[in-house]
Amino acid sequence: QLQASGGGLVQAGGSLRLSCAASGRSFSDNAMGWYRQAPGKQREFVAPITSGGIINVASSVKGRFTISRVNAQNTVYLQMNSLKPEDTAVYYCHLPGFGIWGQGTLVTVSS
Repeated sequence: QLQASGGGLVQAGGSLRLSCAASGRSFSDNAMGWYRQAPGKQREFVAPITSGGIINVASSVKGRFTISRVNAQNTVYLQMNSLKPEDTAVYYCHLPGFGIWGQGTLVTVSS
């Protein structure tokens, strides 16, 4: 199972770090990722990370967000800097190989 945390209210230009802790078994051999869903919009891809640490990010967050993982902790992180009001969304972690989604954590960026 996936447990996401770290969301909250932050002013534009601020930073947050989201965490996604996996439990039940080790997922160090599996890719993981972050998605987000803004009010009234479809869920969209934010950033994946492979088991080997190869990363990618959506163009909308490139240069501002970074994904990382600590396999020993079975945890994936999303460091979000220079936040904008349009980053406001519920952020979900995802384990695509198993079709598992975390419960989501709300990020609200005020202008």
